[in-house]
Amino acid sequence: MFGFLKRRRREALRAKRFPAAWRKILKELFPLYSRLSPPDRRELEGHVQVFLAEKNFEACGGLEMTDEVRVIIAAQACLLLLHRDTDCYPTLHSILVYPDTFVFRSTRREEDERIDRQARSRLGQSGAGAVVLSWSSTLAGAAELTDGENLVLHEFAHQLDEEDGVVNGAPLLPSDGVRERHCRYLAWARVFGAEYDHLRRQRKKDRQSVLREYGATNPAEFFAVATECFFEKPRQLREKHPELYEELKGFYRQDPITFASLPTRDGGTGEAGS
Repeated sequence: MFGFLKRRRREALRAKRFPAAWRKILKELFPLYSRLSPPDRRELEGHVQVFLAEKNFEACGGLEMTDEVRVIIAAQACLLLLHRDTDCYPTLHSILVYPDTFVFRSTRREEDERIDRQARSRLGQSGAGAVVLSWSSTLAGAAELTDGENLVLHEFAHQLDEEDGVVNGAPLLPSDGVRERHCRYLAWARVFGAEYDHLRRQRKKDRQSVLREYGATNPAEFFAVATECFFEKPRQLREKHPELYEELKGFYRQDPITFASLPTRDGGTGEAGS
């Protein structure tokens, strides 16, 4: 019953007229929105309306919470949901937004019960129930489509990774049955394992890669970095890492090369992967 009511509520949210002021924000601050096909823009708007109705936004560190902040974050997060059978980040409840960097304190309990605390400056953090973001980095990521870095895509890729209860670079994969699911996970493990090891070797040799070297930190970070690259440098990723590109295309059910080459308002092609 609860699932039925939730679907009905979300259908009603998606059916509402998308506010003109929100569309103006997207056109001005998130150029990728204008490069999507009309059906994809409508689907994205529907996801944004559900996201904003269900998630709690908190302004931190003196930031003023505005529709601009909420809409720009929601649109980038919901880009990862297009064409997918999704529950809209079911374990996520809150998005905390700071003006710029923030201090994240981690706690580790040693065997002798001594607690060691570390404070680190961060731009983003994803965890159980919450995502923390720097607004300056969020805004920069929305505006710049070609550098392979996008804070919101990165942190929300971690949220997708976490949906099966384990953050390990292997999110829940779409499938139609146990056999297909098993085959898909085997393919994912083979491709992602090989690509992760390759990036680690490249970093040790101080060689450049289309993928950010931060992806060599661990498999979870590799998936998040690969997601950024998939949407922002699709042509380069497909050229250099074709199997990785195909796995991501199958997971996200999108081909960013398609919308990256659509005409922009100034008449150019705006190829994000060039």
